[in-house]
Amino acid sequence: MRGDGEGSARLRFRLPFPRFVPLLLCLFVLSGCSLPRFIILDDPLTPEEHINLGVAYERSGKLENAIKEYELASKRMPVAYLYLGNAYQQLNRPREAEKYYRKSIKKAPAAADAYNNLAWLFYTGRDRLHEAEALALKAVELDPAREDYRDTLNKIRELRAKNGL
Repeated sequence: MRGDGEGSARLRFRLPFPRFVPLLLCLFVLSGCSLPRFIILDDPLTPEEHINLGVAYERSGKLENAIKEYELASKRMPVAYLYLGNAYQQLNRPREAEKYYRKSIKKAPAAADAYNNLAWLFYTGRDRLHEAEALALKAVELDPAREDYRDTLNKIRELRAKNGL
C-alpha cells in the first residue's frame, strides 16, 4: 500500500541547510577551489620532546626523520647538535657529522660526548689522528670517570703508534 490515497498524511522531509553554507561555497569557488590553509606559528613540542622523538626515529632506523627532529630541537637546545652529528655519522656522512660535532663543542664547550664522538669519527676514518687524540684527551679531562672516553683515546694512540704518527 503506497499511502497516497485519501486519509494518508504526507511526510515533509527537510534537509538541514544552514544559511552560511552558500556563503562558504561561494568563498570556496572564489578562492580558486583551494582549501583553507592553517599556519602554526608555535611549535607544540618542546625541544626535549623533539629530541625524544628523534631518538625514537633513530632507534627504528629512520635517520632522516630523526635529523628533522634534532634540527627543530637545535633552535633552542644546543645538545641537539650532538645528536645531529651522531645521526650523520650513522648515515656515513662524515662532513656533516663533523660540522655538527664542532657546533656542539662551540655551543657547549663542556660537552665531553661531542669531543669523544668527533675523535671517534676521525679514528674510524683514519684521518687527522693527531687532532683525534687531542679531542679524546679533552673528553677524558672533562669526564675522567668515563671508560669509553679512555678507550677512544687508547685506540687512537695505538693506531698512531702502529702508523708511526
